[in-house]
Amino acid sequence: MSEWVQGRIVERIDWNDKLFSLKVDADVQPFVAGQFTKLALEQGGERVQRAYSFVNPPDAEHLEFLAVAVDEGKLSPRLQDLGVGDNIMVSPRPSGFLTLDEVPAGRELWMFATGTAVGPFLSILQSDDCWDRYETFILVYAVRYAEDLAYLEQIQALAKARPEQFRFVPIVSRETHEGALQGRIPQLLASEAIQKAAGLPIAPARSQTLVCGNPEMIRDTLAVLEGMGLRKNLRRTPGQITMEKYW
Repeated sequence: MSEWVQGRIVERIDWNDKLFSLKVDADVQPFVAGQFTKLALEQGGERVQRAYSFVNPPDAEHLEFLAVAVDEGKLSPRLQDLGVGDNIMVSPRPSGFLTLDEVPAGRELWMFATGTAVGPFLSILQSDDCWDRYETFILVYAVRYAEDLAYLEQIQALAKARPEQFRFVPIVSRETHEGALQGRIPQLLASEAIQKAAGLPIAPARSQTLVCGNPEMIRDTLAVLEGMGLRKNLRRTPGQITMEKYW
């Protein structure tokens, strides 16, 4: 199979002036919820590519990606300029191990995300077969401003549809927002504010955690979780913390 296939934008969603989603029609290999692929555009004779997680579940008609336009970025501002009918190159080979197949059993699955790193968790939560794996799923979704909470209506609809099995803890760090905690994930974990909001404890005997986002958040959250007795999940030594850096 070719290294790249041509995709076509079939829909875009603008969450705010920098945050957006693209739905793409492209022929790629089957993927597992939680995985990512690469998007690319040609500019100045160079093929600029970056990794983006699938937001859609594997059985969706179109691929969906959540992105934020970074002023100094080489690709994201170009992606933001794309509209319906425009072409984009997509790698047909999915990658990544932030999937439920890589996570040991437990009672609760905690998903900690910052910004656009919520994407792979949305893919997992839209997959029907995920709900038999754990008793409860908790999505902890942290952003700087309330307007950065993409897919909020979809997440709230999921919480309403599965009130016994899904809990949502939004976090906004730079402003107060009704219904959201204020601060950073590591500090709110250490103070147990997140656990209180979710109504559940975090403990090695019952909890599995997925952590996806910027390297600083992952580093600090790892330290807090390890202080609670959890350890990294490795294939040779299964644990309770599975991580993926989002750049």
